[in-house]
Amino acid sequence: MKSLRRRLALHFSLQFISIMVFVAIFSLVLLFVLLMHLNREEMKQNWPAGALEGITIDTLIEENKATISDAWKHQLEERNLWVQVVDMEGEVIGSENTPELLPDSYSVSEILQIEKTNQYEGFYVYSEVDTTFKDPYFYMLGYENNELESLQRWFSQYSSSGRLSDENLKKLESELEPLEGSIHVVNQEGKIVQSAGSEIIKEDYKPLDVLVRTKSPGKFETHTTIFNDPESDFTWIMHTPRQEAEPEGFAFLTEVMRVIVILAAVLLALTIGISFWHGFRYGQPLLLFTGWLERMGYGNYEEVLTEKERKKVFRKNGKVRLRYKLYKEVIGAFYEMAEKLSASDKERDRLEKTREEWMTGISHDLRTPLSTIQGYAHLLESGQYRWTEEELLDMGKMIREKGDYMTALIEDFSLAFQLKNQSLPHQLKPADLNELVRGIMLKFVNDRTLEDIPFNFEGASTDLFIHADLRWFERMLDNLIYNCIKHNPKGTSITASVSRQGESAIVTISDNGTGMDEETVRHLFDRYFRGTSTDEQTEGAGLGMSIARAIAELHGGSIQVSSIKHRGTVFRLKFPLAEGPEQEGWLEGLA
Repeated sequence: MKSLRRRLALHFSLQFISIMVFVAIFSLVLLFVLLMHLNREEMKQNWPAGALEGITIDTLIEENKATISDAWKHQLEERNLWVQVVDMEGEVIGSENTPELLPDSYSVSEILQIEKTNQYEGFYVYSEVDTTFKDPYFYMLGYENNELESLQRWFSQYSSSGRLSDENLKKLESELEPLEGSIHVVNQEGKIVQSAGSEIIKEDYKPLDVLVRTKSPGKFETHTTIFNDPESDFTWIMHTPRQEAEPEGFAFLTEVMRVIVILAAVLLALTIGISFWHGFRYGQPLLLFTGWLERMGYGNYEEVLTEKERKKVFRKNGKVRLRYKLYKEVIGAFYEMAEKLSASDKERDRLEKTREEWMTGISHDLRTPLSTIQGYAHLLESGQYRWTEEELLDMGKMIREKGDYMTALIEDFSLAFQLKNQSLPHQLKPADLNELVRGIMLKFVNDRTLEDIPFNFEGASTDLFIHADLRWFERMLDNLIYNCIKHNPKGTSITASVSRQGESAIVTISDNGTGMDEETVRHLFDRYFRGTSTDEQTEGAGLGMSIARAIAELHGGSIQVSSIKHRGTVFRLKFPLAEGPEQEGWLEGLA
């Protein structure tokens, strides 16, 4: 049971850890995919500034040569963007989709100008310094910004000190009309001092509004182009409709929610799948156990498993299948319990049979003496006869003898029942076997009613001790000797001898009488095999031989009988030897 406890604890611990590790790895993979997806969405939202960050991460630099990934090459060509990677010396070590007018190297002043104005040779340029490596690298992402060129041209053409006259305002609005755009003229405090084109509700701009619209244009409903005039300190902000159907900010949140829902659905499906697997794995054995208990409830202990269930549980080589191996001890315990219940059921049947035999034996063996007593009682009660004193004494003697016989017979039945159920009170003590058997034989020698039967005793040459209950040992030998007396003619010699054989003591009771046939020898120790006359003593009749064998077994011994017709019978009893007693007086209990 301890091994089962350990294996169950280990099994469920490992299973729990495995599931947790699997769920953790699966969640991390999904989280990584989510982050990658969100990163792509963020790049789209911050395009093209976000694209430069992705290019910086994905570009491979080896031996002072930058290689841009094919995926980014396709994106750059599709969107008409160009990229250049510049090293510490100002040399271009990698480029893609670069116009011919761009140089292969840059001076300090050119790089500072690009960083300050975000423009170079008519291109709008996003720049970033990558300090991941030992030597930093300067990345540039450029594209033609026609809206910025138009805004700069309109500023030069229509503005006066950064503001618009009424006439120029109308001209500017006419040029904005095809673009469905609008322009806000904003002062240094962020207040809108003038506006042209489509009306956009905007009271003012906060300091970070302009920067956020530059860095993350995808978050807003309109595409924003910004031009600042340092001389007048006015900023022109142009809004034009975006190509997308909805703002990227909302699309991004929608995409995040969609990915979260997918992640939750996958985890839910995984949890449900594991639950079903657990239910199938641990529920199926429980159904088997339920079937076992149901069959046992009907008393069917022989069929623990049906043929179909056996094929499920055991392989062809008799070993338990893997799915049921966790319950190996439980299956074994069920088989053991079935065997014990079957044995208990058989023992109950045996006890019931013993009880019936006991009742049958009592009714059978008591019927004859009861009939005799009942007959005498009717005669005395009728008053039809006048009895002499001698006849009355004879009838009284007969009734007493039959009563004594019935008492002894009932005691025999009780003794046989106690021996059968191993409930006979007894106390085994070391006893000198020579003296014990000799004392019992002397009792028969001194019996005046047996003067015509010669009794002999042959003791062992050395002292032999066995563990014996003196009362029941004497009863055993009495039954055997009385059997020899009753079933042989007068003058039959009866001999008791004691000897040693290895670590055992042997007691032999033999006679030279008429002997028995094989059928009688075979059933001699069966109860009620041979009938009993009520004129005989009970020790050697009816239950006597069965009691003798049971007492021998009570002493840890055995009894065997051999007989030859017309030559005699030999009873051979064998008992384990014991050490001698520690004190004198062991024979005091002998009757």
